[in-house]
Amino acid sequence: MSNIGLREQAEAWRKADPDPSTAEELGRVLAENNAADLADRFAGNLEFGTAGLRGVLGAGPNRMNRAVVRRTSAGLARYLKAQVPEAVSRGVVIGRDGRRMSAEFAEDTACVLAAEGIPALVFPGLVPTPLTAFATLRLGACAAVMVTASHNPPEYNGYKVYWGNGAQIVPPHDQGIAAAIDAVEPANQVRLLPPAEARARGLWRDIPESMGEAYLEAILGLRLHGRGAEALSVVYTAMHGVGGVWMERAMKAAGFSRFHPVAEQQQPDGTFPSVRFPNPEEPGAMDLSIAAAERHKADLVLANDPDADRLAVMARDKDGALRMFTGNEVGVLLGHYLLTQGPKQAKPHVATTIVSSVQLGQIAHELGAAFDEVLTGFKWIANRALEREHSEGTRFVFGYEEALGYTVGSVVRDKDGVSAALVFADLAAWCQSRGVTVVGYLEEIQRRHGLFVGAQRNFTFPGSEGAQTIARIMEGFRREPPKRVGAYAVQTVKDYKTGALRLPPSNVIAFELEGGGRVTLRPSGTEPKIKYYFELKEIPLGAEPLAQARSRAEGRLRTVIDAFVALARERGQPA
Repeated sequence: MSNIGLREQAEAWRKADPDPSTAEELGRVLAENNAADLADRFAGNLEFGTAGLRGVLGAGPNRMNRAVVRRTSAGLARYLKAQVPEAVSRGVVIGRDGRRMSAEFAEDTACVLAAEGIPALVFPGLVPTPLTAFATLRLGACAAVMVTASHNPPEYNGYKVYWGNGAQIVPPHDQGIAAAIDAVEPANQVRLLPPAEARARGLWRDIPESMGEAYLEAILGLRLHGRGAEALSVVYTAMHGVGGVWMERAMKAAGFSRFHPVAEQQQPDGTFPSVRFPNPEEPGAMDLSIAAAERHKADLVLANDPDADRLAVMARDKDGALRMFTGNEVGVLLGHYLLTQGPKQAKPHVATTIVSSVQLGQIAHELGAAFDEVLTGFKWIANRALEREHSEGTRFVFGYEEALGYTVGSVVRDKDGVSAALVFADLAAWCQSRGVTVVGYLEEIQRRHGLFVGAQRNFTFPGSEGAQTIARIMEGFRREPPKRVGAYAVQTVKDYKTGALRLPPSNVIAFELEGGGRVTLRPSGTEPKIKYYFELKEIPLGAEPLAQARSRAEGRLRTVIDAFVALARERGQPA
């Protein structure tokens, strides 16, 4: 598009923007004649990805703002009325986290839905994402909207959509909603029903506190051991998010009296003053938690991300040193614990994703449980669990993805960092009652079911040029798949874009290596990144210490990572 055409498009957007602050922001960009900034803001519309809409706050269709939220809500409402005739009686649940503009986005969503005749079932305060998903089922709503950007930096916000089954939307609903949004009038013409009028007409209903009580009662019922909590010392961080009050209530109700929140990060704060990137996986994000753990001599450290749908875990090894578990290790620990220590049931089912460790699948096979490997994104885990329950009568036990997302049972049809933390604390108390550390329990599993080591490398390429770079890398590997990655021959190439692997098409490529290794690459669905996932399997030699076998495996893994990054640079990745 020419600069003149771009400016005309921007002027039209500015005039239709219902928010004076973003209209003024766009006016400044136009006055400065910042062509690159303008081109990025109008590079396209934010699209539904792994978790609905998510983007940087600001003016323009490629940003998160009130204009985008109002048009999205109108499109969602009209799609729901076309697809779910009883939408006008069932309503839509609306929750929000503590980020900048979350309150405004949630109110706009409710007012647009009300104007369309769909009751808005609104949480009046801040809530974790899993509570919004939980309420969708409890209230029999036809859908839900959670205003959150999860673990993204403070300049982001988002709009996550759930279907009436309590799970995140999947095709064809995401494409259907997107098409409905495209047909919506300019934002300043979208009708809103003011909150007072919506309330008077029964189209804005506050969700009562009893919903939170029901959620806490349900997740407390997920524990298996339920004893020894008073002996375990736990440090917890909410990462400036909305999980703090819920984790504190859950842990105290479960008897974890030695529960120590990180005070500096316990209250919601959308500026995230103590962390640049509020993701427990990021360097430095856990520093305050580690310091608190040393002060309190804690056995266990639990961390949620800002909307409390993810969980990170640290625990002490036999020498008393704190050890951070990977997402795969937490998934294997929880999966094995629930399958072996939980009540015996017919047709247990566990699931994970194509970029997570293969170890849960091996454990499930050896324990006689049904297993699925699905596309990245928890929506696929939840919807696959529902499919198998309905068609085969399976009982969903556990699902996880390596990016710190876990769900236990069917209380919440999405990842839930609060209930996962509670169950992991139960696991840790069980380990302590056996005289074993959590690290020791993981080693028991690895000796029986195999030692797997993994790693991930992410490369960020922002803006429209970054998107082209990521596309160039992916297509480079499609055109010229490697025959070897370092010392390992590539035995199988799996290109999920074709949809030929019994899964919906997805822009993911996996290279299976000799000896049980795997390298997988995919663009992120929520950030301007390309992600590479690596895993190798190691067989310990006789009775050698697992630490020695792990060290050997990690050395081999580093050579694989270096070799693959070099291959990526040959295919267009900047140095």
